[in-house]
Amino acid sequence: MTGKKDSNEEGASMEKTVLVIGHRNPDTDSVCSAIAYAYLKQQLGLKAVPARAGKINPETQFVLEHFNVPVPKLVDDLYPRLSDIRLAQPPTVGPAASLRDVGRLFVEHEGLKSVPVLDTDKNIVGIITVGDLAKRYYNELSIQDLDDGETDYGSIVHTLDGQLICGDPKQTFNGKIKIGASEAATLTQAIRAGDLVIIGDRSDAQLAVLEAGAAGLILTRDTEITPAVLQAAQQHNAVVISTPYDTYTTVRLINQSIPVRLVMTKNLVTLKTTDLLSDVREKMLAAKFVSYPVLERGRYAGMMDRGMMLVPDRQEVILVDHNERSQAVEGIEEAHLLEIIDHHRLGGLTTGAPIFIRQEPVGSTATIVANLTWHRGVELPPALAGILFAAIVSDTLYFRSPTATLFDEDTAKRLAVQAGIRDAEAFAMEVLRHGSAIGTMPVQDIVRNDIKEFDFGEHRITVSQINIMDRQQALERLADLQTALEEFRRQEGYDLSLLMITDILGEATDLLAAGSPQTQLVHAFGEAAAAGCYHLPGVLSRKKQIIPPLTEAFRKLD
Repeated sequence: MTGKKDSNEEGASMEKTVLVIGHRNPDTDSVCSAIAYAYLKQQLGLKAVPARAGKINPETQFVLEHFNVPVPKLVDDLYPRLSDIRLAQPPTVGPAASLRDVGRLFVEHEGLKSVPVLDTDKNIVGIITVGDLAKRYYNELSIQDLDDGETDYGSIVHTLDGQLICGDPKQTFNGKIKIGASEAATLTQAIRAGDLVIIGDRSDAQLAVLEAGAAGLILTRDTEITPAVLQAAQQHNAVVISTPYDTYTTVRLINQSIPVRLVMTKNLVTLKTTDLLSDVREKMLAAKFVSYPVLERGRYAGMMDRGMMLVPDRQEVILVDHNERSQAVEGIEEAHLLEIIDHHRLGGLTTGAPIFIRQEPVGSTATIVANLTWHRGVELPPALAGILFAAIVSDTLYFRSPTATLFDEDTAKRLAVQAGIRDAEAFAMEVLRHGSAIGTMPVQDIVRNDIKEFDFGEHRITVSQINIMDRQQALERLADLQTALEEFRRQEGYDLSLLMITDILGEATDLLAAGSPQTQLVHAFGEAAAAGCYHLPGVLSRKKQIIPPLTEAFRKLD
């Protein structure tokens, strides 16, 4: 799945993990809650890993760096990938292995359809299948003919379970195989220079073959070589091999001495562990091979067989800080959803079985996570207590937001103590300042900051939010922000895109709008102060002060 999962770094054979992940375009609460909740699940025995569904913002970056907490891995989507399939791990051979070596593997491993051929660096260079072996033996004449495949005498000795009596095992042979069953005189006429002759215990025939210029002799049934024959072989630089097999068996086996590299399929269709399963199916249907090598970072990882079921173990996921399909990481419908920890409205995700849901009307998911941890008797490390404190500060605007509760405040105080934060208010202001970088951020980034998508009937709407400490900075960039917001809406295909520029100290929001319908905006927030801009005193919360009136306006007017 992965997506590009840096996730997909885990490899096809590693134990599956449970991802704890927040919404797309994550904010500080989403990221920090995922980290802390993954820690809690780890302490309870679950192999949980925190993840994020997008780029972290400057505020979150500051918080994680301040407490020296690693940034969670990025997961772009949860669509099943080849890395989610348990790959076949058939035995492998090198290019120099003989066909007999491969044949033994097919006999010893029931159901084996193909054998990968790997070089010394474990790179895939070819595949040999049962069909390749069958083609080799289809024409009976080829059994006595090795001139189409160069092999060395060492391989022939190995294939025949024989013994090299004289000659160089590294010397190559690519001539014809002859059977020395005739009289010596007849053999002399039939043998050509370079032939390798399979022969029995007739020393006169052996000498005649050598005198005729044969490349060597294969002595069947462990025939002992006479001194005269040995001397003649040495004089003619001929090879002499002894094998325990009879002539018929030797003839049948010798063709198996050629190296795999001469028979294997080299024109391979390879797959990658990062490939989507949907793409893998299409590739396999188009190529119609029996087996496909799978590569991970360019190196051989295993085999995919056409007969294997492409049904992966679904990625197990815990969602934090949201429960809406439109805000979830792509491919969430392909995952196995285990839990939801959230503080927002119900957003319409459905599951095939009951799951654990903890949803509370508080100002921050971090508040829920912290209390779940304490309830379980798990001690939070100071760094995790610190990032949860910062998450509560961020989501409640240090308790200025109407979503903030006394429960959030009490939880934050306890977390600050555990984190060793001496001046909670000063640190809270530092966190919020890092989240209000409107003066330095490109307008294209601002309109995408902390963005969430909502469906109101047939209308797809986005609501972004950026917090500021100085409204004047925002007013100077309103025109550019309005242009950037419209460009974003048009490029991404949304009906209506909103940007909340929230003045924390002034406790007000300037709401920019691009697209349509805007009648609902007037119904929800009154007349615009300027074209596409609504000044909303006292409005700080998207969840409590923007989405509810919008929902009601769309319900009435649609």
